Amino acid sequence: MPNRRYPGEVLETLTVQDAVELAVVERSGFVESRHAGAAVVLSPDGDVIARYGNADALILPRSSLKPLQAVACITAGASLEGEQLAMSTASHSGTDRHASVVRDVLTEGGLTEDHLACPPAWPGDTSARDELVREHGAQTRIRMNCSGKHAAMLRACVATGWPTDGYLDPAHPLQVHIRDVIERLTGEKVAHTAIDGCGAPVYALTLTGLARSIHRIGTASDRSPFALHRVAGSLVRAVREHPWTIDGPGRPDTIAIEKLGVFAKGGAEGVMVMVAPNGTTVALKMLDGGARASTIVAATLLARAGGLTDAEVATLGAALSLEVLGGGADVGVIRPGSGI
Repeated sequence: MPNRRYPGEVLETLTVQDAVELAVVERSGFVESRHAGAAVVLSPDGDVIARYGNADALILPRSSLKPLQAVACITAGASLEGEQLAMSTASHSGTDRHASVVRDVLTEGGLTEDHLACPPAWPGDTSARDELVREHGAQTRIRMNCSGKHAAMLRACVATGWPTDGYLDPAHPLQVHIRDVIERLTGEKVAHTAIDGCGAPVYALTLTGLARSIHRIGTASDRSPFALHRVAGSLVRAVREHPWTIDGPGRPDTIAIEKLGVFAKGGAEGVMVMVAPNGTTVALKMLDGGARASTIVAATLLARAGGLTDAEVATLGAALSLEVLGGGADVGVIRPGSGI
C-alpha cells in the first residue's frame, strides 16, 4: 500500500496561502530570494506557544521522522547503545567512521551489507567521496545517508524474529509497529503513507504533531519508569554525546548539537526539528524544500521563546555557511525573514 488514505478524508497539505516568510537571502542590501513556510513552537511543558503559518497542514517529515523510527526499532528489540544508537537516527555523511559503525551494527546482528535495502550512494562527505574515487571505489548501500536507520530496522527484525526480506514494505510487521509508535508519539492517525528516498515508508503528519512527538522524545529521561520514555531519553543522550554521528563534521545538525547542546534533526525538503536543552521545541517546513536557512531559523525561534540566548544563536550563525559571496568576498547573508 504505497499510498494510504483514510476513507472520505481530504488531505490538507501546506500551501503558499498557508505560508509566511521564514527566511531571506540578502545580497548587497537587496533581498534576492525568500523562503516561505510554516513553523510551530512548543514550551518546555509541551504547550503550543507560537505558530507561523498553518502548522496544522500535513507535511512529509522525511528524515526528521527518524527519531520516531529509531525509538520504534529499539522498542521492537534492536539492542543498540552509544554511537550505534545515535547512528540509528542519523542522516550521516558517509565517512569511513560512519560506515564502520553501521557495519558493526549489522555484523553484531549476524547481518551483512547485502541485507540493506536502501539504494547505493556516494558519501555526502566530499573528502570521503574523493578518496573513494581515487581508489576506484563505487557507490555502496552502507555509505547511503540512511544506512544507520536501515541497519537498526534490520536489527529489530532479527531480535523479534520478523523476516528481514521485505522489511520496507508498509505491511511488514516492523513497519506496522513503527507506524503505531509514530501515532502514539504524535497523537495523530497517519493520514498518508509515501515512500521516502531511501525506500522506507514516510508518513504525512501535521507540523504540530511532529513537534509534539519530538518534544516527547527530546525531553524524555533515560531513567523514566516507562520503557518508551527510557528509550527516547537514551537516544537523545547518545546523539548529544556523539554529535558527529547524526550528520557529519562541519554539517548543520552536528554543528547545532555541538555548539548549543540542542537535539536537532533535519529532513529533506526543508524540514527541521530542534529541542533546546530546557525542552523548548520547534518544528518547521520550508515550502520550497530549501534547507539552507532551516537551522538558523529553528534556533532563532527557540531564542524568541526563551529556549536559547541571542548570543548562542549568533555563535551558531557564525559556524554555519550563511554568508553570500560576491567576487569571493562576503556581500550578504542568509537570515530569518519578516514572518517570524
